[in-house]
Amino acid sequence: MSITGTLIVQLIVFLILVAFTMKFVWPPIAKALDERAVKIADGLAAADKAKTELAAADRKVESALSQARNESAQRLADAERRAQAIVEEAKGRATEEGNKIVAAARAEAEQQAVKAREALREQVAALAVKGAEQILRKEVNPAVHADLLARLQTEL
Repeated sequence: MSITGTLIVQLIVFLILVAFTMKFVWPPIAKALDERAVKIADGLAAADKAKTELAAADRKVESALSQARNESAQRLADAERRAQAIVEEAKGRATEEGNKIVAAARAEAEQQAVKAREALREQVAALAVKGAEQILRKEVNPAVHADLLARLQTEL
């Protein structure tokens, strides 16, 4: 065989091999490559969707956290205001109670002072009568001179 015949036979075998490969081998490989490309595209789309959902979830979490912080700060401020109001109310009650106690003590002291003045007047009147009795050297009857003693008491 000559080189030309060998080349023609090899060309025919090569063309048969190419036709066989194109008919039976190439379609499953192309199909697998297409399926792989679709899976990769779906994976990338799912990753993008997950990234978007993650960003949305992060925003929701940050919003919830800031709202919780605001609520806790507001509740803390309300609690502080309530505590301050309770303290002020307690101070007011204590002041009012103290004023009542002081007023009662003053009234009691005034009553005791009045009683002491009355007792002192009576003692002074009795001393005056005794002194007058000794000066006059005669007995003065308190029942008879009650008017005189009452005037003397009011003057003192």
